[in-house]
Amino acid sequence: MALKVASRAEIAPFRVMEVMRRAFERDRRGEACFHMEVGQPGTGAPEGVLKAAEAALRAGKLGYTDALGVPELRRAIAGHYRDTYGCAVDSDRIAVTTGSSAGFVLSFLSAFDAGDRIGLVTPGYPCYRAILQALGCEVVVVEADIEDRFQPTPALLDKTVDAQGPIDGLIVASPSNPTGTMLDRAALEALCGYCDDAGIRLISDEIYHGITYERPAETALSFADRAIVVNSFSKYFSMTGWRIGWMVLPEDLVRPVERLAQNLFISAPSLSQVAAVAAFDCHPELQDNVARYRRNRDLLLDQLPGVGFTRLAPSDGAFYVYADVRDLTNDSMDFSRRILDETGVALTAGVDFDPRRGHTDIRFSYAGTTEEIAAAIDALRNWRA
Repeated sequence: MALKVASRAEIAPFRVMEVMRRAFERDRRGEACFHMEVGQPGTGAPEGVLKAAEAALRAGKLGYTDALGVPELRRAIAGHYRDTYGCAVDSDRIAVTTGSSAGFVLSFLSAFDAGDRIGLVTPGYPCYRAILQALGCEVVVVEADIEDRFQPTPALLDKTVDAQGPIDGLIVASPSNPTGTMLDRAALEALCGYCDDAGIRLISDEIYHGITYERPAETALSFADRAIVVNSFSKYFSMTGWRIGWMVLPEDLVRPVERLAQNLFISAPSLSQVAAVAAFDCHPELQDNVARYRRNRDLLLDQLPGVGFTRLAPSDGAFYVYADVRDLTNDSMDFSRRILDETGVALTAGVDFDPRRGHTDIRFSYAGTTEEIAAAIDALRNWRA
């Protein structure tokens, strides 16, 4: 007699991880492989973080911490908002999490009940959708287009609500994964005002802040007292494997998140917390990384049209180029699989980010070395020749 498998586990796979597995198989076989599939910095943690971690390892026991994080890190994060955005944030409103992934779980659990309706822009990060579905929330798809810069707007939300009914929450990401597009200050302020007036809980994913090219990213904290901000040390700070992130919470959610964190996670990794304090002193090294991302972005935007990828979203930040490939295929999964098998270039199919329309889209990640990006372009050029 078969045993039950919970229906909440019946969510779509995170397909990019499956692409990464196939790409690593090529690596193990010694075959050429150019990793443009995963949004992971090609650099390790900055030197100051490594030194702080080594000192912490040698200093003695690393145990559980307060569920909301060690005070030193929470104060450092508050200082980051003061220095970077001019926002006064009390460290008591900051919760340190096991990466941004735990931040989203805690955000959704604390702000929404099963059956609540959450607006989610497509194309967008697929794990939002999967976590919400696993928690019993209803995802309300907000389909954005290049004319909207693939970002939500009050007009687009009005259209969605008129067609599908009211929403209880909205997730916004600026810069966005997979498109790399951003909301400017006026657009973000208008969106925050719309959500506040409508009683919509706004969750702002700001994990790509710091990786921008023409202008800095704006934080929702500048405009919304009731928004939840989620950030991470994974992207700009180049600490993916350390699994350390944070949330900035409105006052009414601090204690609920603390109770949830105590029971679900106990605390974020203590070594990562201690080391992360030093990350805020490593900006010169981190800005060198951003300069490399800029070179990679410029190389792709210049060269991809000549390889046949002519429909590209604006890449304002993060390390992605999102390409409309409808003139090349109507099956992005098969297309990306063939590219990997025949060229060694690992890309992510758009269906990960937009289940309905992503069959004609591909995402390029340019977080690796400039040499790898150039070699990948050459491989694609030879394949298309």
